[in-house]
Amino acid sequence: MTRRAREVAVVAFAQSDHRRHSEDVSEVELVMPVLHRVLADTGLTTADIGFTCSGSSDYLAGRAFSFTMALDGVGAWPPISESHVEMDGAWALYEAWVALLTGEADTALVYAWGTSSPGSLRDVLTRQLDPYYLAPLWPDPVALAALQAQALIDAGLTDETALAAIGARSRADAVGHPHAQLSGAVPHGDYVVRPLRTGDCPPISDGAAAVVLAAGERARDLCDRPAWIRGMDHRIEAHSLGVRDLTDSPSTRLAAERAGAFQRTGGGPGGEIDRAELHAPFTSQEVVLRRTLNLDSRVRVNPSGGPLAANPVMATGLIRIGEAAAAIHRGESARALAHATSGPCLQQNLVAVLDASDGPAGSEGAPR
Repeated sequence: MTRRAREVAVVAFAQSDHRRHSEDVSEVELVMPVLHRVLADTGLTTADIGFTCSGSSDYLAGRAFSFTMALDGVGAWPPISESHVEMDGAWALYEAWVALLTGEADTALVYAWGTSSPGSLRDVLTRQLDPYYLAPLWPDPVALAALQAQALIDAGLTDETALAAIGARSRADAVGHPHAQLSGAVPHGDYVVRPLRTGDCPPISDGAAAVVLAAGERARDLCDRPAWIRGMDHRIEAHSLGVRDLTDSPSTRLAAERAGAFQRTGGGPGGEIDRAELHAPFTSQEVVLRRTLNLDSRVRVNPSGGPLAANPVMATGLIRIGEAAAAIHRGESARALAHATSGPCLQQNLVAVLDASDGPAGSEGAPR
């Protein structure tokens, strides 16, 4: 007898406006409207949610256990089943997805936020580096991304003109996006660290996002066109940058393979994926991810604008999954890939494959 896996779908997605500064609101005030909006889209209340998981970083907040304060935006009384990951909300979504797959709950609320403006984001992110060899040198993420970009140029895989075109395309696609921080014609600017100019780098953003997951028939009841998560996996590279080929991303390739991104359902490119939301904060990283994931020109990449239009650290990866799901909800995509990353030069990577196809009514999913 073939065992059937539970189907889990993204049934709602909401995000805040992304801004350079948010001193006028607390973290609770930043998160709460997003939570209210995503629940209202499904007609659910906090009491209807079986599991809640959040993603954020105490280093950005500047205090320990800052996520406990944000719980005021959820409402933790009566007691709720809740968890937290000290990283991008995409990994919180992964935890919630596993909880639903195992039958621990039928619905889950996932949210994340990042307030990068209070301090120096470039200094804060050096804390991710190897503490013995790299961190004492204080190379910030822009400098490390520049090393990656130069490696790509030296390998003949891109040039500065091509990188500028990626930035211009991303921000042009963000025109009309109600939550984008940067859109339209943005000057490519001066060098930040050669060969990267300001236009190759993401904006510093404050913002939040949330999604609701549901399993099986519950998803069909809550959403006319659920975005079914067909596979999701995450992998990590070696901590030492010196042992990595910065022009490639084996962890992304393996995560995509395990998530089913390369399974072809009709012979099309990338397994008939028609949209890819890539967490590529720097233009050079889109080059790496496109090659790694075998995305050709027929696949729309970051039509939302991606991280080059808004980059609320710790929520950007969750937004990529949310944007892919929302495109399916609207009927703009049939099968989408979402990618999230953490650490310097695409060190840790998560890939999710979502689609709109549905099994027979009453089924709990396809054979695994």
